[in-house]
Amino acid sequence: MLVGTASLASIFGYVTYVDLMNNMFHSLRHTKFRTNYSLFMPLYDYIYGTMDKSADALYETSLNKEEEVPHFSMATKPGILTGWPWTPLGRFKYVILAPWAIHSTYSFIVKDKSERSLSLFLIFPFLLWRMLHNQIWISLSRYWTAKGKNSIVDKSIEDDQILFNGALFYLASKTLTQAENLPLWRTDGVIMTFLLHSGPVEFLYYWLHRALHHHYLYSRYHSHHHSSIATEPITWSAVIHPFAEHIAYFALFSIPMLTATLTDTASIASIASYLTYIDFMNNMGHCNHELIPKWLFSIFPPLKYLMYTPSFHSLHHTQFRTNYSLFMPLYDYIYSTVDKCTDELYEISLRREAELPDVVHLTHLTTPESIYHLRLGFASLASKPYTSKWYFSLIWPVTLWSMMLNWLYGRTFIVERYRFNKLRLQSWVIPKYRIQYFLQWQNETINNLIEEAILEAEERGAKVLSLGLLNQGDELNRYGALYVERYPKLNVKVVDGSSLAVAVLLNSIPRGTTQVVLRGKLTKVAYALAFNLCQRGIKVLTIREDEFLKLNKSFNTNSESNLIFSVSYSQKIWLVGDELDEEEQLKAPKGTLFIPFSQFPPKKLRKDCYYHSPPAMVTPRSLENMHSCENWFPRRVMNAWRIAGIVHALEGWNEHECGNTMSNIEKVWQASLQHGFQPLLLPTESKC
Repeated sequence: MLVGTASLASIFGYVTYVDLMNNMFHSLRHTKFRTNYSLFMPLYDYIYGTMDKSADALYETSLNKEEEVPHFSMATKPGILTGWPWTPLGRFKYVILAPWAIHSTYSFIVKDKSERSLSLFLIFPFLLWRMLHNQIWISLSRYWTAKGKNSIVDKSIEDDQILFNGALFYLASKTLTQAENLPLWRTDGVIMTFLLHSGPVEFLYYWLHRALHHHYLYSRYHSHHHSSIATEPITWSAVIHPFAEHIAYFALFSIPMLTATLTDTASIASIASYLTYIDFMNNMGHCNHELIPKWLFSIFPPLKYLMYTPSFHSLHHTQFRTNYSLFMPLYDYIYSTVDKCTDELYEISLRREAELPDVVHLTHLTTPESIYHLRLGFASLASKPYTSKWYFSLIWPVTLWSMMLNWLYGRTFIVERYRFNKLRLQSWVIPKYRIQYFLQWQNETINNLIEEAILEAEERGAKVLSLGLLNQGDELNRYGALYVERYPKLNVKVVDGSSLAVAVLLNSIPRGTTQVVLRGKLTKVAYALAFNLCQRGIKVLTIREDEFLKLNKSFNTNSESNLIFSVSYSQKIWLVGDELDEEEQLKAPKGTLFIPFSQFPPKKLRKDCYYHSPPAMVTPRSLENMHSCENWFPRRVMNAWRIAGIVHALEGWNEHECGNTMSNIEKVWQASLQHGFQPLLLPTESKC
C-alpha cells in the first residue's frame, strides 16, 4: 500500500485468505499444545522440530472417518442476518404486509376495470394459499408420523419466508412496469419458467448447498437447518432456515420469474404454479414419509433424475455429505454425491408397516376449535395449553369444514405416538365433541366408535387401552365395563385410570387439612375420593342434600361419621367436579383452593382464589416425542387417567380397571413415582 502497488482485490483477497486458513486448520495445536506453532505454512515447524509426530496419522484418520450427524439447536456461530428483521414484532409481524394488502384491495375495488391490476390484487390471497398449503402438509406429515407407516427416520423431532416473499412481490409489482398487469396465462412463459428452473436454478442451488456445508458457512448458518434429523414440512421453512439463507434462495427462485417478467412472457398462472411447485416439493421432501410409488419410476425411469423422494432428502439430513440437490437428483448423479443407500432406503421405507402400539390412550375432541390445538393442527397452538382465541371466529370456514369431515369420515384417528422406556405409546382421537357426549341419542354412535377402537387395539397387539375424558362415563358405558362384558376374552386391558386420579387428588390436598367441601357431579372418582378422605379422618362437607345421601348410602362403614351435610361455605379447600354452579363458586371465601376431581377444569371466576388443574402429573424426561400440550395442561404434563394406562403396562398388571373395579390406590401412586412421574405444584406453592 505504501509503495503504491495495493489494490482492492489484493487486500480483499489477502484478508479472505487469512480468514479461510484460520477457519480450516491447526486442530493438533489445540489438542497437543506444544506442537504445530506455524501460522499457515508448516515449513518452520519442520525446520525447528516442533511438528507433531501424529500429524500424518491424524490426517489419514480424518479423511477416512465417517461423518457424524450434527445435532444443533441453532447455528453454532450465528452470522449476520441469521434472525429475521421483524422477530421483535412477535405476532404483530403480519402488519408489515397490511399496508400493501389494503392498498391493493382498495385499488382493485375503486379503480375502473381497465386500470385494475389483477396480479397485484391476487398477491395477498396467494400468500394465504401458500400458508394453507404448508399447513395441510404439516398436518398430513404429523398424521403419517403418528401412524409410523412408511416413516423414514424414527427419532425424536412458520411463515416468515412467506411474509418475506410477499413484501418482495409487492415491491416488484410496484417497481417493475412489466409486472403491473400480468395476464392470467401465457404458455411460453410457463415453459420458460420450468426450463430455467431445471437448468440454472437447480444447478446453482446444488453448488450453493454444497458451499453451505463448508465449515465456515455451516457453523454460522446451515447448522440450524440440520438441527432436525427427523424431517417434517417446517424443517425447510423459516423456523429452521436463517434469514440470510432465504435471501439466497429467493434470489435463485426469482431467476425464472424475473426473466419471464422482463421478457413480457410472465403470467399469473406461471408465477403461482411455480411457487406452488416449490412449496409442494419442499414439503413433500421433508414430510418424513415415503409416498412416491415404485410403479411411477418403472413407467418412466428417467424420472429418477428429475424428481427426488422424501427418503432421498432424508438421507441428506442423516448422512450430511450426500444428496445436495434441490428437487432434481440429476446433479448429485453428475457430481457423484448420491448416497449409496438411496435406493435401499427407498425400498425399505415403502415396505415399512405401521407401528404397533403397546399402550393406546383413547381421547376425543373437546370443541370444534380444539382440532387446531392437536399436533396435527397449528404448531404455535399445539405447543401451548388450550384456550379459546379471538381469531378462531375469522377461520370459521375451516372449522366448519373440519366438522363436516368429522361427520362424514367419522373414524378414530391417531394424533401422536411416544416412546417411554421400551413402551410404544399412541394417542387416538374419537371424532366427537364434548357436547355430543351429553346428547343421549349420540351414545350408541360413540360407544360403537370406542368399541371399534378397543378391538383395533386388540388386533394390533396393544397391552393396555386407557379411556380418556368422557370416553369413560357411568351413563355411557359404566366406566368401560360394557366392553369387557361384551368381550370377556380381551387381551388388551381396559383402564379407566380412576385409582391414580384419586391418588393424585389425595396428594394434592395440603397437609394439615381437616375439612374439605366436595361439590360436583358424583363420579367413580368422587365416591372413592370421599371414602378415602373420611377414612383418613378428614371431614367431607357436602352442600347439597342429594349428594350427601348418595355418598352416605355408598359408604356402609363407620367412615360415614366424617361425612357431613352443611350449608356453610367457610372452608377453603374445595374439591369440585362438573355441574359446579357459578353462584356456589362465588360463595367460597377469599383464598379458597379449588381442586377439580373431574376431567375438565372449572371456569375461573375468582381472581382472589386459587385453581388447581384436574388430576395430572409431570412426565419424566425419558418420555420421547411429547411435542404438544395435552388440552389445557402445560408442556410435559399428562392427565392421571392417561398415566394410569402407561403405569399399568409398565408394571405388567393383568387385570382390567373399569366398572366398579379399582386398583389399589397407594400401589398405583408409588408405581407412578418409581417410573419418574412427579406431582404438580399447588397454585399456592408456585406463586410463593
